[in-house]
Amino acid sequence: MARHLIYWPVLALILIPILVLLLNGKRKNDAVKTGDFDRERAAMDNEAWSKPVVLTSKNLANQFQLPVIFYVLCLVLASLDAVDILTLVVAWLFVASRYAHAYVHVSTNYVPNRLRAFLLGAVFLFVLLGLTIRALAGL
Repeated sequence: MARHLIYWPVLALILIPILVLLLNGKRKNDAVKTGDFDRERAAMDNEAWSKPVVLTSKNLANQFQLPVIFYVLCLVLASLDAVDILTLVVAWLFVASRYAHAYVHVSTNYVPNRLRAFLLGAVFLFVLLGLTIRALAGL
């Protein structure tokens, strides 16, 4: 299978922080228009913004945690020429879980649903780690 196919889920995942950043900008603009934030504190503390801004800001920070491990694993798999249908399916499932997690986080922020999406993504990431270890062990 072509190793470059692993880059499609990588690009799909990179789109999440871009979308969240755009949403955060819109929400900050809305907060500025309504005055729904503490101007002095906002320069140093995201908690000074309205709840919607806090949610997008926290989600944006979250996009640089587990996804970073995913990016590295995908690069390792591509460099080993170890991309197969199983790694692609697991990669896409991880990406889908991250979209679900981001959506819940920036909308309802219902923690039980957010936790489910996070844990599901963590499981997919561990599976991808296992597949990467298997590929390395086979060298």
